[in-house]
Amino acid sequence: MNDVVGYLSRRSFLRASAVVGGGVFAAGMPLSHAIWAAEGKVLNVRNQLDLTTFDPGFYNSISEVNVMSCIYSKLTRFKPGTKWDTELEAAEKLEQISPTHIRFRLTKGINFTGGLGEMTAKDVKFSFERIIKHNSSVKDNFGPLDHVEIEDDYSGVIVFKAPFVPAWTTAFPYGLGHIVSEDAVMKATKDGGNFGMKPPAFSGPYVLADWQANQYALLTRNPDWSGPKPGFDEIRIVPIVDLKTAERAYQAGDVDFTAISLDSLATFKSKPPASTKIEEHPSLWYVWIGMNMDHPKLKDINVRKAIQWAINVPQIVDTAYSGQANVATGTVPPGVVGHREKALVPPEGDLVKAKEFLEKAGVSDLTLTIDCLNDSTYSTIAQVVQAQLSQIGITVEVNSQDSGSFWTIGMESEGDRWKSVQLIVNAFSSVPDPYSSTNFATTTQVGVWNWERFSSDRFDELSARAESISDPEARAKLYYEMQDLMEESGAYRFLTNEASPVMYRSTHVEAATRPDGAPLLLHFKSV
Repeated sequence: MNDVVGYLSRRSFLRASAVVGGGVFAAGMPLSHAIWAAEGKVLNVRNQLDLTTFDPGFYNSISEVNVMSCIYSKLTRFKPGTKWDTELEAAEKLEQISPTHIRFRLTKGINFTGGLGEMTAKDVKFSFERIIKHNSSVKDNFGPLDHVEIEDDYSGVIVFKAPFVPAWTTAFPYGLGHIVSEDAVMKATKDGGNFGMKPPAFSGPYVLADWQANQYALLTRNPDWSGPKPGFDEIRIVPIVDLKTAERAYQAGDVDFTAISLDSLATFKSKPPASTKIEEHPSLWYVWIGMNMDHPKLKDINVRKAIQWAINVPQIVDTAYSGQANVATGTVPPGVVGHREKALVPPEGDLVKAKEFLEKAGVSDLTLTIDCLNDSTYSTIAQVVQAQLSQIGITVEVNSQDSGSFWTIGMESEGDRWKSVQLIVNAFSSVPDPYSSTNFATTTQVGVWNWERFSSDRFDELSARAESISDPEARAKLYYEMQDLMEESGAYRFLTNEASPVMYRSTHVEAATRPDGAPLLLHFKSV
């Protein structure tokens, strides 16, 4: 589901109105954590969302993966730089030995905290199989995983029911790839399920020293870590949803690394804060307007088509992103296999055609709601859509919510709110594989991450086939058609893939990111 899930979380950190005294820490973080330690090297970074779990088998967002990558180990990890690539981490060797079998051999000497001893193949087996056993909401990122066979203490074979090419980009180096201690988790949970906010053991260069909801997570060096020494003694991670708030936090000296908004990019480039380096990166995000196909007001495809054609995407990009973002052609971002050259509905839409669809539906005086995150960018998108739809006689009420409310509205497991969802400003992050950008729309994800409740046998068939095809051109054709099917349903109006500029204090840190600007904190170095 995008990973799924990139921009997904349950609660927000801070609204702009809560920032007083010029800095984020004044809004609630204890003073002892607001100043750098007298001794030792401390890194303060902005995270885009608050954390909802420390369990990698049940993660919700890239914000959580950023932290998990510091406190746990994976078989492989993404390499920093401008090109997408991976490198071995906990694995000494990882190889595809058949279309459905991948053999691993662990590096010896990776220890779990608490005197639990070395990481072994049984921990890999436990970590991966519990995702299936406990029906993780992100289990599809491991595709048709079946089981793990143990060969010896350090070696095993990961077995899939069918070939799964995305394992190398969506599972191993990302959220589900983190390995936890079987002994520790079983003791903490009894059944091996989600341990939530109470991690029972760590295996990475850092441990979680403290976490305060909506305030910060504090990571300190792991005394049991025998690998390469990380660049900082402490990492303090501050969740700030709104980018404008994050920019003010950076200027106040409260964080050393942050993403910046696209409408601020030109200003920061022309007049950057002192000792600041600014980097521009392409993005793997995908942002769209979704429509709940099961809602009575949106069941008629002609109504959905009217909305699609009434939305002028370049206007939205110009207003919400100061023209600094691209116009999306689908969910698969540029540079990734399956990216379409153009959408079926022209970016500018057509108001005349939109009105014709409404007339065909026999609808007038239509009123709708649009849900969005209470981030300045997404609220602006909702307001522009509100204005655009008014031109064809549709009245739209904007429902701006904090992340704790927003990210549960379409989930059946969270109650009946999904039934009242109508329009949604949605945004997911992904990894560099088209599977990550489309799997959320499968039928199995209806009521989980598929809030449009789009269901297509053909789409599901293509998705399953695309997982097993390694030839890029052949895969691309399937993803082209899948995005066509999404758009033809009328339930999606693709907006942008955004962009990912970042800035950091060059006198304090040498940052390292993925090609899309996401921080790889273990590679950060102190200056």
